[in-house]
Amino acid sequence: MDQDDIVTKITNKLSTYLNKPIHVNLTKSIISQFEKNNSFDPFAQFVKVLGISQDHANELFHDLDSELHGIIAKPKPKMRRASLEDELDLELAKPAAPKFKRMKKQDALRIKQETPTPSPAASPASPASPASPSANPRDSVKKTIHASNKEEYAPITPSSEESLDELETNIETEREWYTIDEEGTYARDDEFSENFTSSRQYKRTKVASTGYDPLTGEYIDTDHTADHDFSRIPIINHVFIPPFLQASQEYLQLQITGGSIRGIGPTVNPIKDSTSELAIMARTGSMTVQTRRTQKERALQAKERTGVSHESTTDANPDKQEKKPEDDTNRETILEQRRNLPAFAVKHDLITTIRDNQVTIIIGETGSGKTTQLTQYLYEEGFTNLNGVKQVIACTQPRRVAAMSVAKRVSEEMNCKLGQEVGFTIRFEDKTDPNKTIIKYMTEGILLREILVDPMLTNYSCIIIDEAHERSLNTDILLGLFRNLLMKRRDLKLIVTSATMNADKFTRFFGTAPQFTIPGRTYPVEVFFNKNTCSDYVEAAVKQILTVHLRNSSMSSGEYVNDGDILVFMTGQEDIEITCDLLREKLDLLENPPPLDIYPIYSTMPSDLQRKIFTKKNLRRRKVVVATNIAETSLTVDGIKYVIDCGLVKVKLYNPKLSMDTLQVVPISLANADQRSGRAGRVGPGITYRLYTERAIDSMYIQPIPEIQRTNLCNSMLLLKSLHIEDINRFPFLDSPPKDLLNCSLYDLWAIGALDNLGALTQLGKSMTKFPIEPTLAKLILLASRPEFHCSEEMITIVAMLSVPNIFSRPKERAKEADMARDKFVIAESDHLTLLNVYTQWNINMGKRINISAWCNKNFLQLKSLLRVKDIRKQLLLIMNSSKLPLLKSRSDDDIRKCLAASFYHQAAKLTKMNLSGNPEFVSLRHNYMKMYLHPTSSLLDSNLSTNFVIYHELVLTTKEYMNYITVVDPMWLLQFGYKFYTVADSYKDKINLPITKKNGRNDCTNTRFHNLKIIQGFRMTDCNIFNFKFWIGLDDWFNDIHDFLGWNRGFLVVVESFT
Repeated sequence: MDQDDIVTKITNKLSTYLNKPIHVNLTKSIISQFEKNNSFDPFAQFVKVLGISQDHANELFHDLDSELHGIIAKPKPKMRRASLEDELDLELAKPAAPKFKRMKKQDALRIKQETPTPSPAASPASPASPASPSANPRDSVKKTIHASNKEEYAPITPSSEESLDELETNIETEREWYTIDEEGTYARDDEFSENFTSSRQYKRTKVASTGYDPLTGEYIDTDHTADHDFSRIPIINHVFIPPFLQASQEYLQLQITGGSIRGIGPTVNPIKDSTSELAIMARTGSMTVQTRRTQKERALQAKERTGVSHESTTDANPDKQEKKPEDDTNRETILEQRRNLPAFAVKHDLITTIRDNQVTIIIGETGSGKTTQLTQYLYEEGFTNLNGVKQVIACTQPRRVAAMSVAKRVSEEMNCKLGQEVGFTIRFEDKTDPNKTIIKYMTEGILLREILVDPMLTNYSCIIIDEAHERSLNTDILLGLFRNLLMKRRDLKLIVTSATMNADKFTRFFGTAPQFTIPGRTYPVEVFFNKNTCSDYVEAAVKQILTVHLRNSSMSSGEYVNDGDILVFMTGQEDIEITCDLLREKLDLLENPPPLDIYPIYSTMPSDLQRKIFTKKNLRRRKVVVATNIAETSLTVDGIKYVIDCGLVKVKLYNPKLSMDTLQVVPISLANADQRSGRAGRVGPGITYRLYTERAIDSMYIQPIPEIQRTNLCNSMLLLKSLHIEDINRFPFLDSPPKDLLNCSLYDLWAIGALDNLGALTQLGKSMTKFPIEPTLAKLILLASRPEFHCSEEMITIVAMLSVPNIFSRPKERAKEADMARDKFVIAESDHLTLLNVYTQWNINMGKRINISAWCNKNFLQLKSLLRVKDIRKQLLLIMNSSKLPLLKSRSDDDIRKCLAASFYHQAAKLTKMNLSGNPEFVSLRHNYMKMYLHPTSSLLDSNLSTNFVIYHELVLTTKEYMNYITVVDPMWLLQFGYKFYTVADSYKDKINLPITKKNGRNDCTNTRFHNLKIIQGFRMTDCNIFNFKFWIGLDDWFNDIHDFLGWNRGFLVVVESFT
């Protein structure tokens, strides 16, 4: 075979791999690269940046070696398939960067016209023009997980040198995460994402088949035309307001334009005065944190440029210590501790008040014993036996960690095994016995789901809503439900516990409910303010810690003694960790400083590390605890005398631009400031240092804004609709949510098919409530169980993986190794399929006789997270079985991707250009003003996007809007399932076989179907631009189930407006 034949053959093969015609110059560049090195590793690196997978690179290398062996007399290297058990090679040779000639757009188009394109007839592998998604040429080359996973990724048995027992395991401790709320949604923090923004660079580069305008950075595809590929369909967004929300259009500006009647977001602004010093501090953040972050990124980049290994000889988690067995707690000691709690002194009066009233408001500071003792007092007084029938005492908690830890403590105090008389229930975990449990701690979301099953709560005699002052969304919903429920069940007791703030509001809400105060052990606290505005709250906090520590430490008998511990309030994990690091550095600069133990505490820390703050190594050593607002009420740290308050807090807010909740730093309220100061006066007179001026008090809200007035209400609205509350506006909210948030949440439920055009719950919406996850993920499972998609077995795994935080471990000092290990799991064009592949490989290795912990450490995976995924998957299977949903195995990866498109069509984006650095830039299909980018951890960074369109699970807001968990989808799927939002230009309707045809300037639609809806014979539509049309449709059961948004009632006149 001569050189030209080889070039033609390789060009056709590349065209099949990349799903587009390939210019011969690109083929010649690849052949030249092969001739230059004739070794696989640099060759694979070279073609990988073009979007060619490892398997295709292997096949291409063998073809070139076979065809050119007569020209290049070099030995053929021995190849074998890469495996997950292969050792990581950190010494990969760096191939020379390919050089491409820049040209003007006009020259590129001229060359394209002059260069013949391989015709379909010339090569069987050339793609045919598809008429539908099923005819897409990508189908012939797409890898499938369910059929080939085992073959493609089956690990090769390691040699003795590769023994798993000898692998390094110094990866940071896997952590249990607690930020997810009970409905499965959680606000994304920007700290995690910023760790990746520079350390894992985009890998897409300029290739010969594309061009760039050096002035604008516009992406020009010189090999692609719309005539032969429907992946570039110009989808147009339109706005349709369902009839039940027509009267509320003014409150839907968040969905229509991304603004609101106030112009910048939710009606309730979390910042009272945007020009105040605290508001400016919240916006600008800490310069120390920003500088440290930049320094770490630059140091990491320098190491990568110089080829310095990222391996560390030290433990990645220096705080990790060998777990010591706990000493058996003396029974008498426990009883003595109970008797010393403030609640014990008023036990008799407390029980009398509860017995005489149906609703009781209990006021008590953190540490008074109301959470652990009240349930036991009620049990001792016989509230678990109602007329000879066993009843349960329930106590709700706003956080999972609190429900688990309190249940464990109460079981110890009652001298019983956890899960028997005392147990807990949280999302996807039930540690109770139906026949034995009489005291049950649970999260608020669990109680809401129990109300769905048993609206009268017949198994309970007492319900305690603990920490109600935090005003979580679920707390407010529960209180509204109980106000109606208590009128139907006069024997049910409701107890609402609160700190001093908000107590009067609860009393007024329940009419004549009495307040009972548990006397606290509080002492006077002296408060100091900054004289001047603080420019950097992290640096100021460190200085204040050192000042307090050094001034108030003295020598006694040759040893330092201190007068009390220090509690510092910061906004989040990054602030806390940098504060601790900076404090250690400052102490190292001092000569023989007084000893100081430094403990960080935030919600995502594992419980064993959290417990360290409650212990003290030596009474003579001072302890400083740097915490988030979790230490305001949820945790009680004894021995605190000094409090340092930065005046800021991170809260969950609905972001209209992202259409989701995010975490944002805002000033605290005056009630929060007083609560923080009170932490210093529990063991004696205390001192609080506020890192803001006294005039900043005027810019604070009196009370914190309730969650119901600042977050997305979709889950709560779906639950209320399931409880047959048709008119949400008449529900007795403790504080009514803003009209824009309420109506936008109803709009979102309508958009995903949970509500019909009249605002009633659809069959799909009813089924969603059976799953304790966010509605879109529940819809994903329900659709996957239908024969059309046929992939529920894989989808429950994907949903379980999405229900836990990141399963990949990425230690800072071994980031390059972690990225290389992650790449071995990547499935091109889909992060969802990558997650599925991770779980599949982990599950396969779980069945082998290997050390699974070492396997996870080697592949930088979080073992605890994967075990959690397995438990969640089991729970989802049980729910599917109880709902009689079939478990169907997918026939191809496209079944899964199509199902994802059918669920997340409202979260779709289109590729618009590639900037000069090769980074793809997307724009939201629904809000074309919003630019979005691939998350730095996305699998799509290493693939050649064969279509312009993607769907995403969530957006992460840092310096940019990053799409997270992304999958490439066919635009025809978006048109098929997202007809509420998308259509195409008139010129494309004939090409994609839309039922509406244009004749004589009119859109005629007779004897046809519109979006698969049967149109009554003889009806004619007019006005080809905006489709203001009316038509009669025949409805059947199938239609009512699938197309709820138009299915009002049989024979009703449907009016569809604003379809463009």
